[in-house]
Amino acid sequence: MTVLTIEGLRKSFRGHEVLRGIDLEVRPHEVVCLIGASGSGKSTLLRCVNLLEEIDDGAIFLEGREITDPRINADDVRKRLGIVFQAFNLFPHMTVLDNITLAPRRVHRVPRAQAEARARELLARFGLAAKADAYPDQLSGGQQQRVAIIRAMATQPTLLLLDEITSALDPELVVEVLAVVKELKAAGMTMVMATHEMGFCREIADTVCFLDGGVLVEKGPPEQIFTSPEHPRTREFLRSVLESGRFS
Repeated sequence: MTVLTIEGLRKSFRGHEVLRGIDLEVRPHEVVCLIGASGSGKSTLLRCVNLLEEIDDGAIFLEGREITDPRINADDVRKRLGIVFQAFNLFPHMTVLDNITLAPRRVHRVPRAQAEARARELLARFGLAAKADAYPDQLSGGQQQRVAIIRAMATQPTLLLLDEITSALDPELVVEVLAVVKELKAAGMTMVMATHEMGFCREIADTVCFLDGGVLVEKGPPEQIFTSPEHPRTREFLRSVLESGRFS
């Protein structure tokens, strides 16, 4: 069984079709990277999967169950999903530990002691054990984004969605955040990741999907996409990325 299945997904904003018939399958423990220019539909696709946007047509299935059925409780679906955005979205008045344990305690009804034990375990695993009692403004951008990823993982999601998680970071902080994603892949986490980090995408992805104008133009293993893409638009995009020096 696939973890995520998307069939004929369409989404428009004010008459402009942002997603135009997306079909995609994500298998257990697979990392799928979405690449494409800004405005190609990557972030909207992730927001539709997390039911933050109502789709216009098509269907989305999570482990075989249609989550876009109008009778589905969206909050129940989101309990099984983790999502991390470009912005860290940490609560500034709460400590790192409280930010991480809020959803497990309030949404999943996990006892405080158990939630905190899990949070400390994750913080230690990703090199932030000493920051449990710190506040977000006492952390670097890279540390804040790592905390945001840990917060998403604290609920033990079935699927993790990552939306350009390094875009708001200085270049020297990108490496530490991407190291967390590598660790999650090694642990078998199923992920869909929108990214502009082409070198990292080539290294970590099992499947790469190139989106252009709301269309999934081409998908395949990274070696095929980056070495011998079949579609002219894919080749043009990768050439522009290479010329801009963003392929690292």
